[in-house]
Amino acid sequence: MEVAWVLRFAQNDNQHMSTNLISSGTTAREKINLRTPDVMAAVQQQVESHYRSDIVEKIRAAGGMISVGDTTVRLAKQFGFCYGVERAIDLAYAARKVFKDRRLFIVGEIIHNPEVNQQIASLGIKNLTGKNKQADISDLGPEDVVIVPAFGTELSIQQQIKDRGCQVVDTTCGDVMSVWKRVRKYASESVTSIIHGKAEHEETKATSSRALGTGSGHYLVVLTLDDTDYVCNYIRHGGDKQAFLEKFKGAHSPGFDPEVHLQTVGVANQTTMLRGETEEVQRRIRQAIMDRDGPELAETSFRFFDTICGATQERQDALRELLDVSMDLLLVVGGYNSSNTSHLAEMGEEKLPTYFVLNASRLVSATEIKHYDLHEKREVVSHFWLPNGPAVIGITAGASCPNNLIEETLIRLFELRGISRRELELAA
Repeated sequence: MEVAWVLRFAQNDNQHMSTNLISSGTTAREKINLRTPDVMAAVQQQVESHYRSDIVEKIRAAGGMISVGDTTVRLAKQFGFCYGVERAIDLAYAARKVFKDRRLFIVGEIIHNPEVNQQIASLGIKNLTGKNKQADISDLGPEDVVIVPAFGTELSIQQQIKDRGCQVVDTTCGDVMSVWKRVRKYASESVTSIIHGKAEHEETKATSSRALGTGSGHYLVVLTLDDTDYVCNYIRHGGDKQAFLEKFKGAHSPGFDPEVHLQTVGVANQTTMLRGETEEVQRRIRQAIMDRDGPELAETSFRFFDTICGATQERQDALRELLDVSMDLLLVVGGYNSSNTSHLAEMGEEKLPTYFVLNASRLVSATEIKHYDLHEKREVVSHFWLPNGPAVIGITAGASCPNNLIEETLIRLFELRGISRRELELAA
C-alpha cells in the first residue's frame, strides 16, 4: 500500500516544524499544503474573530499596566497562547477549510481550554477519545481526516488510525517531539525513562508510549518530590517490590521491575512542568544513583536532558517577575485541566491570594468568586475576595488561554470595581 502525505509548510516555524509531512495509510493522493496564502488569510480572519482582544493588546503595548480610578491591573509580560497552540489551532481551522466536504475528527482535545475546544467542535470536528468522545476509531475510513492535537497521541492510537487509512493532520508541538526523541534514545540504550509529569495527561501518555522504544524500553512517571524521594530510597536501599509497583500503579511500563529497571535511568519530563521542580527531580535522582554506584559509574547509569517547553518557561519567568511587585491578589485564567496554567497558580499561591478561574463568569460578584482549588482538585467558592479601596491586581494566563477570555475577565473585574467597559476602553 502506498503512503499519502499532507504537506504543511510555514516560514515562521521553528526547526522542529519547518516541514511537517504527515503520513496516512491510504493510497497515494496529491500532496496538500494546508498553509496556502488564501487558506491562511481566511483562517487568520476567523481565528482573530474568535480569540483576539484589542484591549489586551493595547495594555500590553502600554507596558502591561492599566489604572482606572483606584484600580490597577498588571499583566504578566508573557501569557496566553504560545506558538505551538496557535499553530495547532491554525491547522485545525485550515483542515476544515481544505477538507470542507469530508468528515473531520480529532484525538481528544486540541488544547486544554473548554472554550477553544467548543469552537473546534462548532467546526464539525468530532472527538475520538476522552470524556467528550463523539465517535469511534473503528468507524473511520480512508476518506476521513484525523487531527492529532498539540500534545501528540499514544502510538497505539496512532497505529489504529493508520490502519483505518485516514488522512492525518498532525499538530504535535515540536517541543513535545523533542522529548520523544530523547526517550526513544534512552530506550535504544536500555535506559529507563523516569518521566516527571502527570501519568494521566495526554502528553505524558504519548511520551510514555515512545519510551517503550521497539518494545524493550521501560518508563516510570513521577509527579511529586515525595514520589521522587520514594524512588531515590529504592535506588539506594532496595525495598518491597510489590509495594513499589502498587504505589506507581498506572505510572510504569508493563513488566517494570524496580530491581532491574532502576539500574540505569534517564530523566525526561512533560514539557509543561515547573522547571525548578523538574531540576530538583533530576538532582535528587542523580544523587541517589551516585550514592549507589559512585561518581564514576553514575556518569553512565544516569542521563538527563532539559526538555521544558520554552513558552512554558517564559510564562513562569514572567510571572516570577510580576510577583516581585506589590499586589493585593492574582487571577490566573485558563482551563482547569491545563498543566502549565495550574503551575502558574501554584507559583502565585506561594506569594499572595491567588484565584485560578476558568473565565469571567467565575467572578460572580465583588464578594464571591468561583475558582479551582489545586489541593482539593475541584472548583470552590470564596467570599470577600476583592479588596475595598485602592487595589493592585495581577493577571496571567496559561499557554492555552486565548486573549478574548483574558479581556472578558478584565472587563468583569473592572465592572465589579464600579468601572464600565467604556471607561476601560478609553483608558486602554
